[in-house]
Amino acid sequence: MDSKTLLVFLVVCFLSEFSYGQRDKKFFRKDYTYIESEQSFYKVHSVANTFNEAKRICALEGSMLFYAEDVEEFKAVLSLWQRTQPLIPWVFVGLTDQMSEGLFETVDRRPMSEVYTHWQRNQPDNSKDNEDCVCMDYLGTMNDYICETKNHFICKKTLQSLEWNNNCNMSNSDYIYNQDIGKCYKLHTTPMNWTDAYAACRIESTSLAVINNRMEADYLAKLTENTPEPLVSEQYLQGVYHVGFHNRFLEGWQTVEGTPMNVDAELWFNNKLPQNHYEECGSMFFNGRLVSNSCNMKSFFICEQQAIPTTNTSTSTEQNEENYMQS
Repeated sequence: MDSKTLLVFLVVCFLSEFSYGQRDKKFFRKDYTYIESEQSFYKVHSVANTFNEAKRICALEGSMLFYAEDVEEFKAVLSLWQRTQPLIPWVFVGLTDQMSEGLFETVDRRPMSEVYTHWQRNQPDNSKDNEDCVCMDYLGTMNDYICETKNHFICKKTLQSLEWNNNCNMSNSDYIYNQDIGKCYKLHTTPMNWTDAYAACRIESTSLAVINNRMEADYLAKLTENTPEPLVSEQYLQGVYHVGFHNRFLEGWQTVEGTPMNVDAELWFNNKLPQNHYEECGSMFFNGRLVSNSCNMKSFFICEQQAIPTTNTSTSTEQNEENYMQS
């Protein structure tokens, strides 16, 4: 092989490795569109939510509620919206005066004067003293609006703020990789009921953690050892964590992946499958034992993401589990 051929070969190998598992710097999430001129990613949400819920969903996706830096970005995102979601008439944008009436700021606390706005005539007007959030219509004009009204919205992620979690093949750096199990995990400390916890994991493009064996149960129990106190005052069940199994359709206990629960009896509380049909959602005690609970009960929860294979992993997950059981 001559030097020129060798150089081409090395470049191809490098590019293949760099792009493996969507690790290209211009990739964020499959549901986001990259606009080259703005070096940012955008998603027009087709499900309406309140302003604060829209902020929360964007944050869970690792992004931020959109506002335009300048007229060029405004036009680029408006074009994306009109091209991909032409039936959506209004969207929330990331401007609000919730903190102080008349003092509009971005969701990351920048003054409105630093970003692009295009108000309708005689707006904002705080009609009926109840309009603290900003909407933009299909033509790009803005109006202050009731924050509690449900509306569509746009999330944004800048290329500059993008970091890649290589082991977990995602941009979320909060997920912790376990090589023996081959999964990545995140412990959420905002109490939610089971269905909301399920949705929160899905928003992060992951799922509620599925426990298949004792090695996984023990690891998740260890993960909860230093659980911080939540920054909320609401009631929730301490020492219990929502995980990925349920019997919500009364078809038998199954994982969120749709497969029957098939774990050893010793992993269940009292060493037996739960029989209470009033408790149809699955949780885990702090010691790793599985238990059924009411789907409406609020608690912390654990999300998981399947990790990408690594070249230095010499044994399979099944072999690791066998070795673990023998230890």
